[in-house]
Amino acid sequence: MRALLSLAIGSFGIGMTEFVVMGLLPNIARELVPNTWAASPDDAIAQAGWLISLYALGVVVGAPTIAGSVARFPRHRVMIVLAAALTFFTLLTVIAPTFELVAASRFLAGLPHGAYFGIGALVAADVLGPGKRAKGVAFVLTGLTIANVVGVPIGTLLGQQVGWRAAFAVVTGIFLLATVCIAFFVPTHPGTPGRRLRDELRVFRIGQVWFALGIGAVGFGGFFAMYSYIAPMITDVAGQPEWVVSLVLVLVGVGMTIGNIVGGALADKDLRFWLLAGLLALSAASVGLALTTGWIVSLTLFAFCVAFCGAALSPAIQTRLMDVADDYQSIGAALNHSSLNIGNSLGAFLGGLAIAAGLGLQAPAWVGGILALGGLIVAFVSYRVEDRKGRHPAHRLPASEAALTAITGSIPTQN
Repeated sequence: MRALLSLAIGSFGIGMTEFVVMGLLPNIARELVPNTWAASPDDAIAQAGWLISLYALGVVVGAPTIAGSVARFPRHRVMIVLAAALTFFTLLTVIAPTFELVAASRFLAGLPHGAYFGIGALVAADVLGPGKRAKGVAFVLTGLTIANVVGVPIGTLLGQQVGWRAAFAVVTGIFLLATVCIAFFVPTHPGTPGRRLRDELRVFRIGQVWFALGIGAVGFGGFFAMYSYIAPMITDVAGQPEWVVSLVLVLVGVGMTIGNIVGGALADKDLRFWLLAGLLALSAASVGLALTTGWIVSLTLFAFCVAFCGAALSPAIQTRLMDVADDYQSIGAALNHSSLNIGNSLGAFLGGLAIAAGLGLQAPAWVGGILALGGLIVAFVSYRVEDRKGRHPAHRLPASEAALTAITGSIPTQN
């Protein structure tokens, strides 16, 4: 149990470091780009949104490359190195004096993200042993779930009251604690000698894999377009004080948690229907948010709906990717990280462009609706191509299990 708790502490820190920045964009923009802020707060916030995109880009690059490259090394040692890297790069965010250096630190902090979850899930599954592997993975995931419900809102409130760097200082401490705990409590865990990254990269020869990645990258970007700019929507458009941001983020975290559970159950019944219906629902919820951002009650309601729909899509997208990955299941699972974080980067980037173009702080919600609709089109085309070729995936990962693996990049197996 101490080994699982050690891993969960790290996943809690990852949840905080990835999402707390979204509630602190105005504070970060005010300090790091003061001249732009003085001329146009909207432009400054849009520029600060690059920090979200760069972290996501780091995850996209690091998830498959690091996980594949270190597969032959003992996993418990790899986890120590990954946790230490998260500690160091987050500390750089705390002390970096300029926007450019903070941006670089956010990219570097994103690199170990996917590998930590993927390898950590494998270690957790084996710690509990046969018949309890999925429970081990689920326990590690509780760290990220709690981070969205508790850690991110508290970190946001702390950052607003003390300074945004204080929130990342807390995250640095969490990663340091995780590093020490992993070193002491995670047992020896061998790697896979002879495992080569170039063999796994053959997964990119499969056309349906690209479609599945496109669904996540475009469609899931609809969620991040909203989440990235939720703070200025609440304070500047709805006219609420900063402390309200933390309350809304709690409800968004609850929506994500419930959505992940419900989405797994629904996708198990009919994956194709829920994937298409979920993307349509995400688009509709985003449009509803865009139309009613000026009222805090409706903003909160639709933000909850966007979070619910976005998280509910995760197991469906994971299942689809695993279904079409043929014999490359491990890297297929890791690529889910890359796909969803491309969506993170794309949503934040396009939302920032819309704000910078003078379309208003509610514009990212419109961008979210368009991206979700784009994901729906990609999914529809994917299924049409599959039906015409008459080739349906032989591998089926139950979506209830995919709800556990959507974030980890690892498949929970049961004996």
